[in-house]
Amino acid sequence: MRRLSRLLTAFIAATLCVQSAAAQSVLRDAETEALLRDMARPLVIAAGLDPANVDVVLVNDSSINAFVVAGQAVYIHSGLINSADSANQVQGVIAHELGHITGGHAISGESAAKEANGISILSLLLGVAAAAAGGGEAAMGVIMAGQQAALGKYLAFSRAQESSADAAGAQYLSKAGITGKGSVEFFKKLANQAYRAGYSQKELGDFMSTHPLESDRIATLSDSYSKDPAWTKPSDPELEARFQRIRAKLYGYLAKPQQTLQSYPVTDNGVPARYARAYAWHKEAYIDKAMAETDALLRQSPNDPYFLELKGQILLESGKPGEALADLRRATDLTQNQPLIATTFGHALVATEDPKNLAEAQRVLKAAVARDRENPYAWYQLGVVYAANGDLPRAQLASAEQQVMTLRYPEALRNAEAAESSLPRGSADWLRAQDIAMQARAAIERKGKRR
Repeated sequence: MRRLSRLLTAFIAATLCVQSAAAQSVLRDAETEALLRDMARPLVIAAGLDPANVDVVLVNDSSINAFVVAGQAVYIHSGLINSADSANQVQGVIAHELGHITGGHAISGESAAKEANGISILSLLLGVAAAAAGGGEAAMGVIMAGQQAALGKYLAFSRAQESSADAAGAQYLSKAGITGKGSVEFFKKLANQAYRAGYSQKELGDFMSTHPLESDRIATLSDSYSKDPAWTKPSDPELEARFQRIRAKLYGYLAKPQQTLQSYPVTDNGVPARYARAYAWHKEAYIDKAMAETDALLRQSPNDPYFLELKGQILLESGKPGEALADLRRATDLTQNQPLIATTFGHALVATEDPKNLAEAQRVLKAAVARDRENPYAWYQLGVVYAANGDLPRAQLASAEQQVMTLRYPEALRNAEAAESSLPRGSADWLRAQDIAMQARAAIERKGKRR
């Protein structure tokens, strides 16, 4: 066991450097992504797009904003989720942004460029709390997840494009049989904030500057939606209940614990409140209180994979990876090996420092990266397993995978070249090492030219 620990420490020191997550980053969480996907799916189909090709991505930014970039991805700020009262309101925003995609409005503007960097996995990023509580290996691994990754540039849209997106969004909501009430409610909410703030775009953030909310625009939307047959159709109650859970979960994860406890007081025993408080207590290192909230959730829904994931996460980040295995294994099975949950499970297996768990960890993590290659933390954990097994070339390749997607090109190049020199010539891994090396060299060259 001591030998395994030394190998892990050496591998971490040799291949990775700790970087604090940027203020603005992509938030990845299995439950949140599933909800956003289900909320968007009927609208994406109504827009004539393939749901398999459209992503809805959550950005860690407290401002109220949503935007699209070249391609088929809608980016939604966490501040927008926090400000919305319902899933239906967010669906109105998604429908509008899909209008920009189908209208081909995603033209990058250098003057409005605003980089959003860092990929963080929500279910793995309570490492600061874990470190404060003496979480050791768990905390170290969690912090490693905060790596830089460019999202692209924020876009500027003309008023004509906004009107076009409004009309398209209304059409997609109608075709999907979803009421436009939420869309009107949300635009009115933003307009009211503008009035209270004296129309201060600086205070209201990017949404107001790129999405003007004039009264005539709201009137046009209201008139259009109210004539639609879906206007009086109630929103999906199951979707709404899931949204309230996610909204509370994100708040508990992102807000200061004291703010969470004020918004979700201990007198509130509803599922969203318990969810939020579990994160708040864990961040404050009150593990018993966090576990009490989680256990209460599991008494209500013993087979909820996300509650099981949360319990396993708390145990893992509290330095009890062995105790976390059963819950994380069950969560992984119930979600049919959902990659983000499987990564947490793989992390727990590695963190036990038991060589007997390495084979299962390797199997779980290889399956995770096969289904979701854009998961730097899974690559990191897989590299740890390879290093522990003495397979240095594949450990270096896993490091290169992680580093190239987190824009650490010199390190990616070194590891890819080292892996290429040792892997069997012509093998799939050897070819992948070549590809990463070429990508890293090209990126380094471009950066040098810009200077």
